Amino acid sequence: MVVSRDKAPSAQETFMQMAQAAGLRGRLLITLGMLVLVRLGVFLPIPGIDRVKFNDFLDNSPGGQLIGFLDIFSGGGLSALGIFALGILPFINASIIMQLLTAALPSLEDLQKNEGEAGRRKISQITRYVALGWAALQSTGIAIWVTPYAQNPGPWFMAETVLALCAGSMFVMWVSELITERGLGNGASLLIFVNIVAILPRSLGQTIELAQENQAIVGPVIILILTFLMMIVGIVFVQEGSRRIPIISARRQVGGRLYRERSSYLPLRLNQGGVMPIIFASAVLILPVSLAGFTNNPFLVQFANYVSPNGPSPLLYVAFYLVLILFFSYFYASLIMNPVDMAQNLKKMGASIPGIRPGRATSEYVERVLNRLTFLGAIFLGLVAIVPTAVESATGVPTFRGFGATSLLILVGVAIDTAKQIQTYVISQRYEGMVKQ
Repeated sequence: MVVSRDKAPSAQETFMQMAQAAGLRGRLLITLGMLVLVRLGVFLPIPGIDRVKFNDFLDNSPGGQLIGFLDIFSGGGLSALGIFALGILPFINASIIMQLLTAALPSLEDLQKNEGEAGRRKISQITRYVALGWAALQSTGIAIWVTPYAQNPGPWFMAETVLALCAGSMFVMWVSELITERGLGNGASLLIFVNIVAILPRSLGQTIELAQENQAIVGPVIILILTFLMMIVGIVFVQEGSRRIPIISARRQVGGRLYRERSSYLPLRLNQGGVMPIIFASAVLILPVSLAGFTNNPFLVQFANYVSPNGPSPLLYVAFYLVLILFFSYFYASLIMNPVDMAQNLKKMGASIPGIRPGRATSEYVERVLNRLTFLGAIFLGLVAIVPTAVESATGVPTFRGFGATSLLILVGVAIDTAKQIQTYVISQRYEGMVKQ
């Protein structure tokens, strides 16, 4: 097959590379195998629990309704009480904690910026320990929560449950890192992606049954589906949108050769953090819901109801969600793009932005543009996030409750990022083939 090195790989070339190129095929098989393994672990039950009593609790208790919201990100693991019930959430929460600490503590910031690969490995190791501690904390909460439904409650049951859940969470964390290193895409994001997809058949089945029982709801269901499709288009627009700042490289003389002035551009994405601000904001929203479900504390249950999409105060949920998206968008943008470092690098390369003086003026200009882009991206993400929830409430279709724009944003964002990484591997294989020729 003849391809041009300047063109993006077509679907035909991508599938051919997946089938023929050993490296890409191996990464794909590792990714699929690990995802299937994690899904199987979700349904391996924790021993010693009376399933009949526990299912009655889920069907009839307000706390069970809160667990339904958490099930979206655990792929049904909490309601099934499998050994992978915690899934990747402890690692996500640990990553949030470490990134906040890295921005606050100079020692961790120095490790990340100045120590190179060794520093990043140290931070990754610390993140794993924090994830283990968080998993132990959540496992203890779950063990206390399910003790009334245990066949033989006692210290041994508690220890057995905590050990099983912690081991399952650490295994899922290892799988996510293995996928990131040897598979395709970001492991943590793909695990959340698969868990959300696993919930879709149940929601679609319930929606079809509801439409068959009540013909009057067919119209609202169609409106809801069209809204989801329009949201997908909006999400793709946000993920792919960027501002190209023109850059001019000065003339250089290397040896006896004179290099002419060249023009290029500096791409600044509309949403620098990609899908991660949504995942982090969702994880923060899940925290009070999780604590309420595990402790059954009346105050926590009431607070969790207010900050959940199905609560009595949708405006409070919307405001809280928008603030979290805005915060994590700016936070992630500050981690990914440093205007001061960017200005220094441009100055070292002999490049400049037309009409802007090198140095401090360049960093201030880039920071100003970046802040505007981040604000627009965060607001648009927030609007995309709340519109489906509002349409669900207006149409009265309850089967997709919980699976709203948060899940949709994660699905589309992870799909785009993974597709781009596959294209990168295909292009690298293409260039390797040209070199061999």
